[in-house]
Amino acid sequence: MVERSSVDMWFDPICPWAWLTSRWLLEVEKVRPIDIQFHVMSLSVLNDGRDLPESYRTMLDTAWAPVRICIAAEQAYGPQVLRDLYTALGTRIHPGKQERGPELYRAALAEAGLDPDLAEAGDSTEYDTALRASHDAGMKPVGLDVGTPVIHAPGPDSGDRIAFFGPVITPAPKGEAAGRLWDGVLLVAGTPGFYEIKRTREARPVFD
Repeated sequence: MVERSSVDMWFDPICPWAWLTSRWLLEVEKVRPIDIQFHVMSLSVLNDGRDLPESYRTMLDTAWAPVRICIAAEQAYGPQVLRDLYTALGTRIHPGKQERGPELYRAALAEAGLDPDLAEAGDSTEYDTALRASHDAGMKPVGLDVGTPVIHAPGPDSGDRIAFFGPVITPAPKGEAAGRLWDGVLLVAGTPGFYEIKRTREARPVFD
Protein backbone atom coordinates (compact mmCIF):
# COMPACT_ATOMS: atom_id res chain seq x y z
CA MET A 1 0.00 0.00 0.00
CA VAL A 2 1.38 3.40 -1.00
CA GLU A 3 1.83 5.76 1.94
CA ARG A 4 -0.14 8.98 1.61
CA SER A 5 1.55 12.34 2.10
CA SER A 6 0.18 15.51 3.64
CA VAL A 7 0.13 18.59 1.41
CA ASP A 8 -0.71 22.00 2.83
CA MET A 9 -2.23 24.89 0.90
CA TRP A 10 -2.63 28.47 2.12
CA PHE A 11 -5.57 30.38 0.63
CA ASP A 12 -7.36 33.69 0.81
CA PRO A 13 -11.03 33.07 -0.06
CA ILE A 14 -11.25 36.15 -2.30
CA CYS A 15 -8.47 35.10 -4.71
CA PRO A 16 -9.83 33.44 -7.88
CA TRP A 17 -6.44 31.95 -8.76
CA ALA A 18 -6.09 30.31 -5.36
CA TRP A 19 -9.61 28.95 -5.80
CA LEU A 20 -8.68 27.30 -9.09
CA THR A 21 -5.50 25.84 -7.60
CA SER A 22 -7.48 24.45 -4.68
CA ARG A 23 -9.94 22.73 -7.02
CA TRP A 24 -6.99 21.26 -8.92
CA LEU A 25 -5.46 19.96 -5.69
CA LEU A 26 -8.70 18.22 -4.78
CA GLU A 27 -8.55 16.51 -8.17
CA VAL A 28 -4.92 15.52 -7.53
CA GLU A 29 -6.00 13.99 -4.24
CA LYS A 30 -8.13 11.52 -6.20
CA VAL A 31 -5.30 10.27 -8.43
CA ARG A 32 -2.16 10.66 -6.29
CA PRO A 33 -1.49 9.52 -2.70
CA ILE A 34 -1.81 12.95 -1.08
CA ASP A 35 -4.15 14.47 1.49
CA ILE A 36 -4.80 18.20 1.24
CA GLN A 37 -4.87 20.33 4.38
CA PHE A 38 -6.09 23.91 4.03
CA HIS A 39 -4.78 26.95 5.90
CA VAL A 40 -5.50 30.66 5.84
CA MET A 41 -3.30 33.42 4.50
CA SER A 42 -4.44 36.99 3.95
CA LEU A 43 -3.86 39.29 1.02
CA SER A 44 -4.80 42.15 3.35
CA VAL A 45 -2.04 41.17 5.78
CA LEU A 46 0.43 40.61 2.93
CA ASN A 47 -0.18 44.07 1.48
CA ASP A 48 -0.49 45.94 4.76
CA GLY A 49 1.47 49.20 4.49
CA ARG A 50 2.27 48.85 0.79
CA ASP A 51 1.68 51.59 -1.75
CA LEU A 52 -1.19 50.23 -3.82
CA PRO A 53 -3.70 51.53 -6.37
CA GLU A 54 -6.81 52.87 -4.67
CA SER A 55 -9.08 50.28 -6.30
CA TYR A 56 -6.95 47.41 -5.01
CA ARG A 57 -6.72 48.99 -1.55
CA THR A 58 -10.51 49.25 -1.42
CA MET A 59 -10.81 45.59 -2.36
CA LEU A 60 -8.36 44.60 0.38
CA ASP A 61 -10.32 46.59 2.95
CA THR A 62 -13.25 44.24 2.33
CA ALA A 63 -11.04 41.13 2.33
CA TRP A 64 -10.51 41.02 6.09
CA ALA A 65 -13.92 39.56 6.89
CA PRO A 66 -13.70 36.16 5.16
CA VAL A 67 -10.23 35.34 6.48
CA ARG A 68 -11.20 36.35 10.01
CA ILE A 69 -14.28 34.14 9.75
CA CYS A 70 -12.15 31.20 8.57
CA ILE A 71 -9.79 31.62 11.52
CA ALA A 72 -12.71 31.90 13.94
CA ALA A 73 -14.16 28.67 12.53
CA GLU A 74 -10.80 26.93 12.75
CA GLN A 75 -10.42 27.92 16.39
CA ALA A 76 -13.97 26.88 17.25
CA TYR A 77 -14.06 23.54 15.43
CA GLY A 78 -10.53 22.61 14.35
CA PRO A 79 -8.54 22.99 11.13
CA GLN A 80 -10.38 20.18 9.36
CA VAL A 81 -13.43 22.43 8.87
CA LEU A 82 -11.54 24.76 6.53
CA ARG A 83 -11.91 22.37 3.58
CA ASP A 84 -15.70 22.52 3.53
CA LEU A 85 -15.89 26.15 4.61
CA TYR A 86 -13.51 27.22 1.86
CA THR A 87 -15.57 25.28 -0.67
CA ALA A 88 -18.78 26.90 0.57
CA LEU A 89 -17.26 30.39 0.49
CA GLY A 90 -15.39 29.98 -2.76
CA THR A 91 -18.31 28.48 -4.66
CA ARG A 92 -20.39 31.52 -3.81
CA ILE A 93 -17.65 34.10 -4.37
CA HIS A 94 -16.14 32.78 -7.61
CA PRO A 95 -18.42 30.72 -9.89
CA GLY A 96 -21.47 32.09 -8.04
CA LYS A 97 -20.26 35.70 -8.30
CA GLN A 98 -22.25 36.61 -5.19
CA GLU A 99 -21.54 39.83 -3.34
CA ARG A 100 -19.32 39.34 -0.33
CA GLY A 101 -21.06 40.25 2.89
CA PRO A 102 -22.78 38.88 6.01
CA GLU A 103 -25.51 37.06 4.07
CA LEU A 104 -22.95 35.13 2.02
CA TYR A 105 -20.80 34.35 5.05
CA ARG A 106 -23.71 33.08 7.14
CA ALA A 107 -24.95 30.87 4.31
CA ALA A 108 -21.47 29.42 3.75
CA LEU A 109 -21.00 28.71 7.45
CA ALA A 110 -24.37 26.98 7.62
CA GLU A 111 -23.60 24.88 4.54
CA ALA A 112 -20.35 23.76 6.18
CA GLY A 113 -22.26 22.74 9.31
CA LEU A 114 -20.86 25.59 11.39
CA ASP A 115 -22.46 28.25 13.55
CA PRO A 116 -23.65 31.04 11.24
CA ASP A 117 -23.04 33.56 14.03
CA LEU A 118 -19.31 33.13 13.38
CA ALA A 119 -19.93 35.61 10.56
CA GLU A 120 -19.72 38.30 13.23
CA ALA A 121 -15.97 37.61 13.47
CA GLY A 122 -15.59 39.35 10.13
CA ASP A 123 -15.98 42.75 11.78
CA SER A 124 -13.76 42.00 14.77
CA THR A 125 -10.00 42.19 15.30
CA GLU A 126 -10.22 39.43 17.91
CA TYR A 127 -8.75 36.81 15.58
CA ASP A 128 -6.12 38.96 13.87
CA THR A 129 -3.19 37.65 15.92
CA ALA A 130 -4.07 34.07 15.00
CA LEU A 131 -4.69 35.14 11.40
CA ARG A 132 -1.24 36.69 11.14
CA ALA A 133 0.34 33.60 12.68
CA SER A 134 -1.36 31.35 10.11
CA HIS A 135 -0.37 33.74 7.33
CA ASP A 136 3.27 33.84 8.46
CA ALA A 137 3.49 30.05 8.72
CA GLY A 138 2.54 29.77 5.07
CA MET A 139 4.47 32.69 3.66
CA LYS A 140 7.82 32.64 5.44
CA PRO A 141 9.18 29.61 3.53
CA VAL A 142 8.39 31.24 0.15
CA GLY A 143 9.01 34.91 0.87
CA LEU A 144 6.78 37.96 0.71
CA ASP A 145 7.01 38.83 -2.99
CA VAL A 146 4.33 36.25 -3.86
CA GLY A 147 0.68 35.93 -2.93
CA THR A 148 -1.64 32.95 -2.91
CA PRO A 149 -1.77 30.03 -3.66
CA VAL A 150 1.12 28.78 -1.53
CA ILE A 151 1.74 25.05 -1.21
CA HIS A 152 3.98 23.11 1.18
CA ALA A 153 4.63 19.50 0.15
CA PRO A 154 7.12 16.66 0.53
CA GLY A 155 9.91 16.90 -2.05
CA PRO A 156 9.91 14.35 -4.88
CA ASP A 157 13.09 12.56 -3.76
CA SER A 158 14.25 13.15 -0.21
CA GLY A 159 10.83 13.84 1.22
CA ASP A 160 12.06 17.08 2.78
CA ARG A 161 9.32 19.69 2.75
CA ILE A 162 9.37 22.19 -0.10
CA ALA A 163 7.29 25.34 -0.40
CA PHE A 164 6.31 27.29 -3.48
CA PHE A 165 3.84 29.79 -4.92
CA GLY A 166 1.46 28.50 -7.57
CA PRO A 167 0.72 26.96 -9.92
CA VAL A 168 -1.49 29.64 -11.45
CA ILE A 169 -3.79 27.76 -13.80
CA THR A 170 -7.11 28.07 -15.60
CA PRO A 171 -9.22 26.05 -15.89
CA ALA A 172 -8.33 23.56 -13.16
CA PRO A 173 -7.15 20.25 -14.70
CA LYS A 174 -9.12 17.15 -13.82
CA GLY A 175 -8.39 13.43 -13.51
CA GLU A 176 -5.03 12.17 -14.64
CA ALA A 177 -4.24 15.55 -16.22
CA ALA A 178 -4.33 16.98 -12.70
CA GLY A 179 -2.00 14.24 -11.53
CA ARG A 180 0.52 14.84 -14.31
CA LEU A 181 0.63 18.53 -13.52
CA TRP A 182 1.26 17.66 -9.87
CA ASP A 183 4.15 15.39 -10.84
CA GLY A 184 5.70 18.17 -12.91
CA VAL A 185 5.21 20.86 -10.28
CA LEU A 186 6.89 18.69 -7.66
CA LEU A 187 9.76 17.97 -10.03
CA VAL A 188 10.59 21.61 -10.71
CA ALA A 189 9.80 22.90 -7.21
CA GLY A 190 11.99 20.19 -5.69
CA THR A 191 14.98 21.05 -7.88
CA PRO A 192 17.61 22.96 -5.82
CA GLY A 193 18.11 26.46 -7.17
CA PHE A 194 14.92 26.43 -9.25
CA TYR A 195 12.87 29.61 -8.79
CA GLU A 196 10.52 30.50 -11.58
CA ILE A 197 8.69 29.61 -14.78
CA LYS A 198 6.36 32.33 -16.01
CA ARG A 199 4.57 33.66 -19.08
CA THR A 200 2.12 36.47 -19.73
CA ARG A 201 -1.30 35.65 -18.31
CA GLU A 202 -3.74 36.08 -21.19
CA ALA A 203 -6.80 34.29 -19.81
CA ARG A 204 -9.13 35.23 -17.01
CA PRO A 205 -10.15 32.60 -14.44
CA VAL A 206 -12.41 29.92 -15.89
CA PHE A 207 -14.71 28.25 -13.36
CA ASP A 208 -16.20 24.99 -14.56
